[in-house]
Amino acid sequence: MSNEKLALLGDEAVALGAIHAGISAAYGYPGTPSTEILQFLIDESKKNGSLAARWCSNEKTALEAALGASFAGCRALVTMKHVGLNVAADPFINSALVGIKGGLVIAIADDPGMHSSQNEQDSRFYADFALVPCLEPRSQQEAYDMTREAFDVSERFQVPVLLRLATRLSHARSGIKAKKARLQNPVSKTTEREKWILLPAYARKNYAALLEKQKVIAAWAEKHPANRLRLPKDSKSDLAIITSGLGGNYYEENLEDLLAMRKKRGKKEPAHLHIGAYPLPEKLIQKLCGAAEEILVFEEGQPFIAQRLFGIAGGSLKPVMQAGELDPDNVRQALGLGMRKTLAVSGSLPLPPRPPQLCRGCPHIESYDAIRTAVQAIDPRPGHPDVGINSDIGCYSLGALPPYSAVESIVCMGASIGMAGGASQSGLKYSLAVIGDSTFLHSGISGLIDAVTSNIPITLIILDNSVVAMTGCQPTIMQPDQLKNLILGLGVNSEHIFELEAKKQFAEENAAILKKEIEYRGVSVIIFKRECVESLRKRK
Repeated sequence: MSNEKLALLGDEAVALGAIHAGISAAYGYPGTPSTEILQFLIDESKKNGSLAARWCSNEKTALEAALGASFAGCRALVTMKHVGLNVAADPFINSALVGIKGGLVIAIADDPGMHSSQNEQDSRFYADFALVPCLEPRSQQEAYDMTREAFDVSERFQVPVLLRLATRLSHARSGIKAKKARLQNPVSKTTEREKWILLPAYARKNYAALLEKQKVIAAWAEKHPANRLRLPKDSKSDLAIITSGLGGNYYEENLEDLLAMRKKRGKKEPAHLHIGAYPLPEKLIQKLCGAAEEILVFEEGQPFIAQRLFGIAGGSLKPVMQAGELDPDNVRQALGLGMRKTLAVSGSLPLPPRPPQLCRGCPHIESYDAIRTAVQAIDPRPGHPDVGINSDIGCYSLGALPPYSAVESIVCMGASIGMAGGASQSGLKYSLAVIGDSTFLHSGISGLIDAVTSNIPITLIILDNSVVAMTGCQPTIMQPDQLKNLILGLGVNSEHIFELEAKKQFAEENAAILKKEIEYRGVSVIIFKRECVESLRKRK
């Protein structure tokens, strides 16, 4: 790598940092001031076919595609402006609970001052809410370096990492020195199924694990070189300054004049803490606050740091609980009250566990049998490493459990299609998406549009039971007989759309058709049709 500096926009520095970090895929939705990140990567992908980069129909499908790449073991970058994270909030919050394998970085460009936006929200609150690390560069060089680092951090802690930019950094140009590029991760599908299946029983364990990770993530932030504390020589001053992002630059620009003024007044140099890595370095903040009487905070966006100063400086505030529900007993305990007297129950019989299961006669049982038969025929090896089966939110999610164990990921509404596409573009040989008819209409259509537009080899399996079964058999928003016409209208080739009856007598025929379509190198759609047995019972 040459020592020559490259003159890049902050956005371009992020894109180059991602390439040199060894990403396999990049997804996003255009929005100022983030657009140039993905445009740079799309241009690069046209020169070098090893990188998949494309615009998606919205930020949600973009993040879900990147999750699919991570599921397949590859590194992926997602780009959007700050309001786009509202659209992607569902997969973003849930992505902290899955076992990120390939590094996943979400580059968010905030817009302080609303140069081209409808609000001025601060993405650091999202990172804090999701309990994931956040990096905030203050220069184009840091934008490059932190992007590279973010992928390592993501894989180290198995969580996504948020990279927070701001308009002035994204759209200003400066010289950066690049480093030696890293090779892409090989395709290696995750083997930690329980971490990727967010059924309540698994999700509770994953959330507990995420809470436990906060200790090591906090320790990482305390020692991060972007969190720099400068104390006066005798460790005491009347003033302390906290800066973040570009606030650090603006403070240092005025530091010479500030020191001259304070010297005339017989005052010392202020203590200074710059914060570039989150969660907030509480120990450094406590040291700073102990060395000064007054604190000024320079941060762009909302008062993320300022709002937390009181609790940190005055002693850390501990929540009553971070998982589960409040009840009279744990509230009493937090208040220092004794436990209430309870009646002892004796002689009770131990009850066997009763995990949720598909109803007897459920059409999904026949559909999953066909899926398992077809997948076994394509890749008979244990765990079928060449085949990824991404499922979605609905009663068919129970296909993840024994005796079916037929799906490998469940993240959020509509994610199965985007994840299948991302895994396929990252190199996974056969990629399936399983989704219900109502969930497809809720959030799956845009994912299918992405797949069709790029002709990504995936097989979409729609389990059409005619109702929203999981929530009580409400009618779907569109009549089932219109589903095929919708899919045709989205551009799927009519020769690769099949409507099959989910019945036992058609099991062999259905599995054969499904196997053929999985092997097809384009978008294919299989619609398994049969009315929900509970709906049928209610209707009759």
